[in-house]
Amino acid sequence: MWRRRQDIVFQALLWVYFPVVCFFSAVWCQSDSSSSVVVAGYNLSAPAGSSMVLQCMSGRMVWTRDRVRDRQRVVHWDMYRAEPDYAMERVVDMFSAGEHRIYNSYNMGRVSLSPKAFKEGNFSLVIKDVRMTDKGLYSCNLHHLYCHLYETVRVQLNVTKSRRKEQRFWDGQKAVYVVLLGSTVVLPCVNRRTVWTDWSNEEEDQQVVHWDRQSPGVRHDLADRLVDLYASGEQRSYGPLFFQRKMNISNQAFTEGDFSLTISDLQPIDQGTYSCHLHHHYCGLHERRVFQLTVEHPVVQSTSPSKALPSEEKDSTKPEPPQVINVILPDQRHHFLLPLGYVLTSLLLLMFTILIIILVTRRHQNKEFNTQTSMRSSRNHSGSDEFEMDVSEMNACERLDYKNNLLKEKSDVNTQPKVIDLDKEMQKFSK
Repeated sequence: MWRRRQDIVFQALLWVYFPVVCFFSAVWCQSDSSSSVVVAGYNLSAPAGSSMVLQCMSGRMVWTRDRVRDRQRVVHWDMYRAEPDYAMERVVDMFSAGEHRIYNSYNMGRVSLSPKAFKEGNFSLVIKDVRMTDKGLYSCNLHHLYCHLYETVRVQLNVTKSRRKEQRFWDGQKAVYVVLLGSTVVLPCVNRRTVWTDWSNEEEDQQVVHWDRQSPGVRHDLADRLVDLYASGEQRSYGPLFFQRKMNISNQAFTEGDFSLTISDLQPIDQGTYSCHLHHHYCGLHERRVFQLTVEHPVVQSTSPSKALPSEEKDSTKPEPPQVINVILPDQRHHFLLPLGYVLTSLLLLMFTILIIILVTRRHQNKEFNTQTSMRSSRNHSGSDEFEMDVSEMNACERLDYKNNLLKEKSDVNTQPKVIDLDKEMQKFSK
């Protein structure tokens, strides 16, 4: 019965523990949700009234407005021949807005790429009428010069005359294709990332930079937006007008790659966490740089005479400067739920520990009680045997004493001797 109650209590604690842990883990994950990657963090401090420049620079976000952007994306297939002279030769290449180009005449009509390769993301190489000279190591090279993307896919092609030897496998580093002589083979090279898709003419809207500001105690996903800047030249500022005039980003930001934020006339209210977000949807770029800004009291250069020594008396007529303590109370509920979750989790762990200790001690006590009862029963059994032995010994002693007394009486009597049957007397005594 006691074990059944213990099992019920243990299961109830488990049912309470796991939902609490899942709930507070979800709250913790939501407390810092962001799609961008933090690449740098800085701690800055400046006196009040000064100007501060939060430097945010990136060469990948430079907007050159290249009119021949179609030649920025290219794919080319190369082949490495192991025999006879270990040479590398170009098989075919293709730009995003042009026809593919074949370099050797013996590959004309045999080698081809899909015309929709850059839209579908399939850059596989098709070889018809496979020959023995096609044997070698092929490499599919994907280049996006504007987005600084360079990828390579390798495939080993072997040619056989036996249909039984045809196979495809992975040797740990590359795919190996063993094909029949005279057949058609497709060497795979697939990249379906959005960077290879054909965007519309509104490509300028794919690049955007925005600055956010987090007041002390505010999470990143609830930060205030300061300014947005698009590659097309459009700029949007947020917040009160006096606040907008203090924040400034250069109009040549995308040309120079300098997206730094200039803050003038710093005040204690301006301190907090600033973040610079760089988004290039066309290239798949999402970066964030974080700046922790602290505003100090201004440095006062007074021309008054030197202060009085400690031994001198203080002037009681001058009022003492007020002492101000700034207390920041977060408005978010998560700042209360997270400590509460830690406390509840600790209490549940403590309850589990106490329950385990109680179970172990109870089992230990039950084992000791069983051992003591077994020892007592064995002692009682042995004591009864000893008692029986003592009683029998006492009966024998009494019989001997009675015999001795009878013999003495017989010797001491002066009258005529009587014949006494000792055995009968002993039987009477025993009765």
